[in-house]
Amino acid sequence: MYATLIVVAALWGAATALLLPRAAYRLSVEPEDAWRDSCPAGHPITGPAGGWLGVARCTGCAVATPSGTAESSGSQTEAPGIGTDRAAAPVTTASRSETSSETGSETGSEPSLATGSETSSATGSAAGPAVGSTVGSVGAVAEPAVEGSGARVRYAPSLPVSLLTALACAVLAAATCPRPELAVWLLLAPFAVLLALVDRNVHRLPDQLTLPLAAAAVVLLGLAALLPDGGGDRTGPGGSWGTALLGGLALGVCYFVLFLINPNGMGFGDVKLALSLGVALGWYGWTVLFVGAFAGFLLGALYGFGLILLRRAGRKSAFPFGPFMIVGALIGILLGALAAA
Repeated sequence: MYATLIVVAALWGAATALLLPRAAYRLSVEPEDAWRDSCPAGHPITGPAGGWLGVARCTGCAVATPSGTAESSGSQTEAPGIGTDRAAAPVTTASRSETSSETGSETGSEPSLATGSETSSATGSAAGPAVGSTVGSVGAVAEPAVEGSGARVRYAPSLPVSLLTALACAVLAAATCPRPELAVWLLLAPFAVLLALVDRNVHRLPDQLTLPLAAAAVVLLGLAALLPDGGGDRTGPGGSWGTALLGGLALGVCYFVLFLINPNGMGFGDVKLALSLGVALGWYGWTVLFVGAFAGFLLGALYGFGLILLRRAGRKSAFPFGPFMIVGALIGILLGALAAA
């Protein structure tokens, strides 16, 4: 039974991951820009839910560009900027950071200098220009990509994203077993991966994802807590909804204090993400909450030190911290689920 559950969870993760590259592409914009509504070549993105649901493939490009020609590469980088009237051109990290820091507080979204400098504060340094401006450009040369947000945002399916999402869902199923909260973890996992992708691309955690994710975690775990015990050792709820609420509040307050202490070293998007992660971690208790939060800081610090040792960044460089928060929360949830089982 448990093997079947793990396989189903992995298939769920792989299936939902097919929809993530398109959504990540559309959301990977600066706070002052509208969501992308066309592919890098300028063809409108269409499909269910206003074009948000679907794989990252442009049928217009496939029809307009015969296979084997060189038209699919080179010219697409000069396509019109999505959501603006200007041509898409590479934007330096400094100018992008400057713009984001001016507009991030007005839009309620995270400044470019925000995420990732959490590690810098942990190592005794402040945030600076973002590093890794070409993150996301790894892949086939002919795949369309957009420049202009400090990173090359590919508009194409991603096998690593599918594998990582499927793996995350599988290990969650293996650790949680058929408890009610497993359905919650499987529903929230794809959105957490989407947030990590957007943060990696543009160092931003959109309010349109972070705040609904926190509300969904509260509501879904509340429903899971109401379900009766099925009579087995691993069928009843494995956590406490009250502790989950307090955990979300506690972790959110901690991140908010860090934001007040060093607003240039902590994005407000991280504060909002901490609400949902705190709810999920708090479900299994205060120890799990501490472990998951600490794991995020530790992973971010190790990544930062690694960049410094490889001379790919300086002590004042910044990088997206959201993915490390999410991975740390995953570690905490897995440990909490195993302890509850």
